[in-house]
Amino acid sequence: MKKFLGILFILTAYLNTLSAQEKLVDRVIATVGNAHILQSDLEIEYTQYLAYGNKPDDKVKCYILQQLLTQKLLAQQAAIDSIEVSESEIDDQLNYRIRTMIQRAGGKERLEEFLNRSILQHKEEMRPMVAEQMRGNKMQQQIISKVDVTPEEVKRYFNSLNPDSLPYFNTEIEYAQLVINPVLTKEEKEQFRKRAETYRQQVLNGSDFGTIARLYSEDPGSSPHGGELGFGTRETWVKEFSAQAFRLKKGEISPVFETQFGFHFLQVLERRGEEVNVRHVLIKKQPTYESLNRAKAKIDSIANLIKTKKLTFNQAASIYSDDQNTKYNGGIVTNEDRSTLIPMDQLDDVAVFNAIDKLKEGEISEPVLYTDKRLGEQSYRIYYLRSRIPPHKASLEQDFAKIKEAARQDKVNRTLNKWFESRRETTYIDINPDFLSCDELKIWTKPMKDN
Repeated sequence: MKKFLGILFILTAYLNTLSAQEKLVDRVIATVGNAHILQSDLEIEYTQYLAYGNKPDDKVKCYILQQLLTQKLLAQQAAIDSIEVSESEIDDQLNYRIRTMIQRAGGKERLEEFLNRSILQHKEEMRPMVAEQMRGNKMQQQIISKVDVTPEEVKRYFNSLNPDSLPYFNTEIEYAQLVINPVLTKEEKEQFRKRAETYRQQVLNGSDFGTIARLYSEDPGSSPHGGELGFGTRETWVKEFSAQAFRLKKGEISPVFETQFGFHFLQVLERRGEEVNVRHVLIKKQPTYESLNRAKAKIDSIANLIKTKKLTFNQAASIYSDDQNTKYNGGIVTNEDRSTLIPMDQLDDVAVFNAIDKLKEGEISEPVLYTDKRLGEQSYRIYYLRSRIPPHKASLEQDFAKIKEAARQDKVNRTLNKWFESRRETTYIDINPDFLSCDELKIWTKPMKDN
């Protein structure tokens, strides 16, 4: 109820804002070189800010205008350097944004009511700005692509930090995992295939595909959108899915087929060159009691091989683990930065924390039944504690990788600041007086240097 009332509050505030905007003729609010930023550009971005569930705040418009100014500088340099983005890249980004907005708004109809226009119209309004943002992002990546730091630079950066403000790191561990997924027999799978076939027959008999997907599909990413996945190439999906998607004509519905995710059937919505837009219904294969028992027996026998030293944990993970992300490096788990050091307080599952917390270095856990919170999939796992670093204040010896990344990011920021300052000083920039009170924009109003 609170979430619904919050959406109503944002919607009411937005409609009031929109009513005021209609009375305001579109105007140029900033100029960067030979490019203009319009009031409508700012309002489109502000609309998206609201559509993501944020509360109305006119101060945010100062930040948005700062981003638009930055974007214009980058995009102009991208044009000089012939940096482009493909239409398919733009479509993918637009579809992602629209899907997120629909999810936040609580449905397609609510979003269109919120926007006071159709989703298709809003996408077309967004397209030029999104394309420019993507070109600007590519330009920014090119500017910083070669930024790196030497060990000496890392040391200088660390020594420049105030000793009293050095970060304090909680307990960190290096650990590995071995995963055994339950495997269903052909007979055990049949109940899930039949469910998918039942829903397919309902569609063939006249039921709306999107409604069936919303009600019954077990793909959390696409079911709220009627099963629609957006445009993709043959490489976008697993081979069994792509084989069906690229075999069918527009409007055709596939037979039920199996992938690693479960049983699907799909419909082609549109074809465009080497891309296709499809929607699908997924019925996941849930483990049976018997399949879980078989997985438990298998992991028990593997654990025994490790405990009796017939195999090391790394060898066992490389041979037997079903986790494709870790088996090829001996089961070693890494974080998003590819570091093997994981803070204990960032372990995302209580069962995992409890299994590892009691281990000493070099020990393995008892098998743990693990449930993936996002996908709902179950597996048996054993964990190996490779090392444990107690809580400590940052030091160059223990935390070199983290300090190196901080030093690199500092250098990235300085590189970007230097680039923007040089472009700002040699580019004509004019900002409407209505926005000159924004603190974020004061740096942009400094006089440019003569060439």
